[in-house]
Amino acid sequence: MTSIVKSSLNKEQTTTWLRGLMSVAYADGELDATEKDLFDHFSHEEFASTIEISELQPIAPDDLAKVFGENPNIAENFMRTAVMVALADGIYSVTEDDILHQYCDALGLKVKALDALRKNLEKAKEQAEEDNLESWLEETEHTGTFIIPHDPEHHQTVLAPIKDWLDGWDIHDPKVAHMVCKMIPPQCPFERDVVIFGKKVAHIPAMCKLNPLYDQLVGLRFRALSYLADECQEDVSRYC
Repeated sequence: MTSIVKSSLNKEQTTTWLRGLMSVAYADGELDATEKDLFDHFSHEEFASTIEISELQPIAPDDLAKVFGENPNIAENFMRTAVMVALADGIYSVTEDDILHQYCDALGLKVKALDALRKNLEKAKEQAEEDNLESWLEETEHTGTFIIPHDPEHHQTVLAPIKDWLDGWDIHDPKVAHMVCKMIPPQCPFERDVVIFGKKVAHIPAMCKLNPLYDQLVGLRFRALSYLADECQEDVSRYC
């Protein structure tokens, strides 16, 4: 069913949005199958675009700001989806963090969640080094990665800023709502580790309710579905 609410995003903005997300996904040097599936869906279905992934080019922070800089709401919503793409493959690298902060600076945004996440990870690294944890020493030298112990309280501290940021996201655009529904699966994803800056900060077991971001992701997906069904009067059965 066609939405009765039209998206506020024009063609230039949607293309820029895709290029920005692609830039974040490619920041770590590769595009995995999960990220590729997301872009296939966004480009051909949600954005009704004929642009192929191979045709998308990275976008510089200044060029992104030329398109989004005049609309703080669109800019921040872009940043939220960019963070979700950065985490889509379960890895949040230093290069992804760098480009996200570059985009924030160019857009004139102060995303406290990202700043706090970086600081929390730096503190976690310092603490683990002080404790001389054996698991950290077991990592191969060439990767430069570190493992953070599985500690629910620790997970809460590290990920709290992102949780609050996602909880505060109210969706009011059909294209953005479709993105959220596609990015967050309706059922448990496969079991995997959540790695940020090369450090394992969480483990997603078979039971998703143990995922430290479970409540935030489920709530965000529910708000997106409710918006599409109630305000846009769309059939959302394909997402259920």
